[in-house]
Amino acid sequence: METITFKIDGRNCTAEKGQNLIEAAKQNGIFIPTLCHFKHLNPLGSCRVCTVKNNGHTIAGCIVKVAEGMNIEVNTPELLDARKAILEMMFVEGNHFCPSCEKSGDCDMQNLAYETGIRYTRFPHLFVDRIVDAHPKRIAVNQNRCIKCQRCIEEVNTNDGYKVFQLTEKGNKTQVSIDYEQEAKLSAAEAEHAMHICPTGSILVKGKTFSKPFGDRAFDYKLGRKDISLNDIKKHTTTKGSKKRIATTSLAGCFGCHMSLLDIDLGLLDVIELVDIHKSPLTDIKKFTERCDIGLIEGGCCNTDNVEVLREFRKNCDILISVGECAIWGGLPAMRNTVPLEACLSEAYLNSMTSEEGETIIPNHEDIPKILNNVYANHDVVKIDYHIPGCPPNANHIWNVVKHILFEEEYTIAYSEFKYD
Repeated sequence: METITFKIDGRNCTAEKGQNLIEAAKQNGIFIPTLCHFKHLNPLGSCRVCTVKNNGHTIAGCIVKVAEGMNIEVNTPELLDARKAILEMMFVEGNHFCPSCEKSGDCDMQNLAYETGIRYTRFPHLFVDRIVDAHPKRIAVNQNRCIKCQRCIEEVNTNDGYKVFQLTEKGNKTQVSIDYEQEAKLSAAEAEHAMHICPTGSILVKGKTFSKPFGDRAFDYKLGRKDISLNDIKKHTTTKGSKKRIATTSLAGCFGCHMSLLDIDLGLLDVIELVDIHKSPLTDIKKFTERCDIGLIEGGCCNTDNVEVLREFRKNCDILISVGECAIWGGLPAMRNTVPLEACLSEAYLNSMTSEEGETIIPNHEDIPKILNNVYANHDVVKIDYHIPGCPPNANHIWNVVKHILFEEEYTIAYSEFKYD
């Protein structure tokens, strides 16, 4: 085979002429992320996460074959932001609830979101209600998690050569459907292979879970990439030597992030030497009497009281931080966003298994906060300065971010701590 030379981000590289760019870059120690590419499959170019520039022209990297003199751009600021935006759009379009997904920790898309440093999405979540197809014999397909990468279409076939998955419908209604007759021919091992080749948690085998504790999953620890830097966080200017004030609150969440705050254990004694915890469930101080340097917000907004409290925090805190998945995009409470509010209330109050006949009523009183049509992320309501992902985030992660902002302490988030689950 003929060996050629080309450049990636100004670096001289060599590879076999006609080799796929993703594989050629890997051989030269350069990582180009992708969710649809597999070495032995024909180039798909469906996810566009591998978008690069070839001699100035934007193109999906997985469909490029290297040639002599090519000048490839991979990690320019423009391409890094475009890649990040593509991943963010996948998250918001597909209702990816990482804390409740069986594939969390083993999910390729989740891992790429970690590696690109996605803390929140710049786009609103669509919360489209799509079916979970449990009709097949061995496999369940969750359309909410499918990114239409087409890996399963290309890879999963019966022994007699028939495809098990195919694209159906058109436009934004396109979905990956399953042929029940052909799926029934798959062996247990072939069904599990279909589950593992899916880059998200869309394809699951009935009765099978990943069942791995944290630390044993594929992407719990970094795989050669850098930890997440906080250099883009604007440090807060305060008077040197003065004790800083922090306020906290819990909105539509489980209070788990506040429990994580306390998990710093004896380190809390050091923290209270540096900061005063003002309005907070931890101190039972219910009203702002002083302006605070930082406000930590757990939980999203599901009712009018949540919105009022959040706006009060924005008005009284110099820096506002969303802590945990519920605060950042609604989290598990936002799973009700795919169900009409009327149906949700009817199920909870009228059709509940514990409802007594003739005693069912949907509460409605002027003293009860009105439930919103959706559960909203905090940055949908007010300006949020920083987001700390996790369910819940690690205690040291939270406090180190606070110290980084207030006291200009250098800090990088450990890869193992930057999690959505």
